[in-house]
Amino acid sequence: MNTPQGNGPAGSLFAARPLSHQSRSEMCAVFDRAIRLAEANRLRLRVPREVKPTQRLANMHYHYRPEVFLQLQGVTEFRFPRENFELVPDEVLVIPAGVPHGETVRDEGGKPFRNLVAGFYNNTISLHFAYEARPGRPDIEEIEFFDAPDLEVFLTLANNLAHAHAMQSPARDAVLKGLLIALLGMFRNIIETGTDRLNTDSGKVFHAKCIVREQFSNPELGVQQIAAALGCSRDYLSHLFHVETKERLTHYIQRIRIEGAILALETTALNVSEIAYASGFADPAYFGRVFKQHKGVTPQEFRAQLDAQRNRPESGPKTVYADHVDFSPGEPVARKPEVAVGGAR
Repeated sequence: MNTPQGNGPAGSLFAARPLSHQSRSEMCAVFDRAIRLAEANRLRLRVPREVKPTQRLANMHYHYRPEVFLQLQGVTEFRFPRENFELVPDEVLVIPAGVPHGETVRDEGGKPFRNLVAGFYNNTISLHFAYEARPGRPDIEEIEFFDAPDLEVFLTLANNLAHAHAMQSPARDAVLKGLLIALLGMFRNIIETGTDRLNTDSGKVFHAKCIVREQFSNPELGVQQIAAALGCSRDYLSHLFHVETKERLTHYIQRIRIEGAILALETTALNVSEIAYASGFADPAYFGRVFKQHKGVTPQEFRAQLDAQRNRPESGPKTVYADHVDFSPGEPVARKPEVAVGGAR
């Protein structure tokens, strides 16, 4: 997501508007066009080089889920630890999880900067249009959050795009094209079919939830910081949040952090300490205690259970017939030896 640098709550979210009907239609048209370009091999895919993830570098930030940028107008200058490049119209960028980056934007060809950005949260996807709010600095213009119970499918497509881009295999281009069209198509579908319960919250509760989802990796994030950013007292915000959601804001912050850690344990190879820091816990040991309070097991035990489930042999039959079931994996039919005309071969 295009956000200001630094560790404070994202001020961009306070000025951002929910998607209007006109902007929602525009977003659908943007994805429709991108899909057509991808089908015609005219949408260029950019992926930065792999680096050691979760490095804290000056003037850069990272997320431990991928981000997707679709350039519409103008230019975005991206900075990465190992390279810099410009994203121009009809190009799409997938930034792998944990890759630090910074960005500067500018007009080009008489057209102002504008792009479309997809971010991934806990069972939620955000889609927003960005514009140049200050010279060189992008900000959120309009944003929508969509419930995504199939979030892992989006993450799998984005992660596989990043991995396949770095490979040199015979079918690489076909794989990239298929994955890219599938990801763009799913974004297009969620605009039409996804629910947006987060967007129905009232002003300060909506913005508080946005800040938590955007900034939960910041260990200094708390009720006081959120209330100060929203221009109200800590007690007022806590009371309002509890009345509207039936959940305390402190608990909501912790729950979002743990849900993010669960998703990271399920979908990334980051070690437990890296996940703890990326989830907003300054102390991995404390993270382990909080995680066990929520899940009943430690993060290491949770990941071990996942590995055991993945390695468990299939219990169901391979094939079901009208009168019996078959559990065998199947064996090739033995071929009879060929006999040449006029004698054995």
